[in-house]
Amino acid sequence: MVDRKAAERRWTYGLNVFERYMEEVLSHAGMAFQKWESAREAVEASPDVLIAALAGEDEETTAVLWEYAERGGTILSCGGLNPFAVKLGSELAGVYGSGYARFGEAYGKADSVRFLSARPWRVKDAGQGLQSELGLLHKESPDGVEIGAALQQFAIGQGRLVRWSVDIADTIVRLQQGTEPVLTDGVPARDGSGPINENILKADDRCAMDWDHDRLHTETGYPYYAYPYADYWRELFLGRLLRTVVDKGLTLPFVGYWPEGIRQVAMISHDSDGNQDIHAEATLELLKECGIHSTWCMIESGYSPSIYDRVKAEGHELAFHYNALDSQNGKWDEAEFDRQLEWLKKAAGLPQVHSNKNHYTRFEGWSELFAWCEKNGVESDQTRGPSKKGNVGFLFGTCHPYYPISWSNEQNRLHDVVEISFTTQDMDLSPHWSDSSIVLPFLETAAQVEGIAHFLFHQVHIQGKESVRDALRKVVREARNRGFVFWTGKQVNDWHRARRKLAVLSVDPQGAVQVEGAGEAKGAVVWIPVADSYQPAPGEAVEERFGVRCRKQSVASILSV
Repeated sequence: MVDRKAAERRWTYGLNVFERYMEEVLSHAGMAFQKWESAREAVEASPDVLIAALAGEDEETTAVLWEYAERGGTILSCGGLNPFAVKLGSELAGVYGSGYARFGEAYGKADSVRFLSARPWRVKDAGQGLQSELGLLHKESPDGVEIGAALQQFAIGQGRLVRWSVDIADTIVRLQQGTEPVLTDGVPARDGSGPINENILKADDRCAMDWDHDRLHTETGYPYYAYPYADYWRELFLGRLLRTVVDKGLTLPFVGYWPEGIRQVAMISHDSDGNQDIHAEATLELLKECGIHSTWCMIESGYSPSIYDRVKAEGHELAFHYNALDSQNGKWDEAEFDRQLEWLKKAAGLPQVHSNKNHYTRFEGWSELFAWCEKNGVESDQTRGPSKKGNVGFLFGTCHPYYPISWSNEQNRLHDVVEISFTTQDMDLSPHWSDSSIVLPFLETAAQVEGIAHFLFHQVHIQGKESVRDALRKVVREARNRGFVFWTGKQVNDWHRARRKLAVLSVDPQGAVQVEGAGEAKGAVVWIPVADSYQPAPGEAVEERFGVRCRKQSVASILSV
């Protein structure tokens, strides 16, 4: 539920409603849900579980939701429903910016998980409904002052409130898309490894990570952002949602991230800076040697027509490399984006270009780039990645494809563009960039969250340096050793969109699942959460997903409509 009246009040004052992104969190997880725009509308539908993404704090809304819970309903909230606090023997402890949540053994993928906004409650009388607490929030740093529990559960009549202190949707959005629109240079790293204050506006100028707390170093001493915090918060929220559903004796089936037999994906892309055919030829030979396909982001003036023909014939994707770098005759301008894209279509004989990555990760504003992509039928973007050796890694908190959200001036709509961020580029090129010691941490972390390990290699450096060629070989070798499958950007985009069209309609008493839209998502898998006591049938696959036991069904074996 996103309360329309409360949202419009915020938009009137130019404030964001990133709570709307909870819809994307659920859709990305492959979960079916209904949407409501008021508490009364939601309660009249009698849902088993109500996610109150945004609720007004007026008396009527509070009363309607409280009564729903008293009758046996379960409400999930992320930093909201503050009028409930006094009724539950609690009070708002404060409104906080960034900090870290610690979950101990309850979540083992990170010692602490960065958040960007939180509204914890302080319990004054535990006898007024508090059932349990999980995790601790620390102000500003992983070892900062404790400011409250990360998660609290309260009994309300026959129902309950499950309340995260962290505004999870806001945290995910700003980790992925930045703290605010890019209008000025960012703050550089104190150790000199990330001089992003170069008077060139880029995606990383509003990175929400902390230079000191969120980086680790490889065995050779190179720093990297180590934690896809946005992916961690997704897992934490979804895990608690599924546990809540299962504890009610219900289930909530969801579509797996990847097709049957694939748990994580690796991706190689190239930017054609320099535009010499010899660069392309060397790259094609190396890709053939490695047996993979890649995405080629083309900057004007491009290669000879014969190169484009060969790239397409050998199964690679031709994509766009928009140049908005003033020093190289580029410009941040919608008409210029359109012009350069039209050049590529004509030069390479492409009726449609599916993917883009901006030259030098140039970026301005909030989501104007995505609007330009939408207008031109560019379905996927790869611009969000590092520009310096000191901020390689998961600097935007995710290694999953996702749909970005607009600013308040567009009422925080979702853009129809799949963002696929990248982790690094051109390893073992020079001391000014990272070495290949970062390959294993990136692969292992992407595998940990079933995401994409996306590496960028410029053709000019592949042709010019054997060390860069060896780094690409290492990526391919180590990725395959860990079960990664190599896809192009278009393949990721196509699968992501097809998977989103697949909807789980129902589960009958015998546990059979009915789905809709399975035609395009070949090989899709559905996971059905079950109780801890569930005894699988002979040959039935049961795995833990988001911390909850789930039985597995391939869509091919499921009744489709």
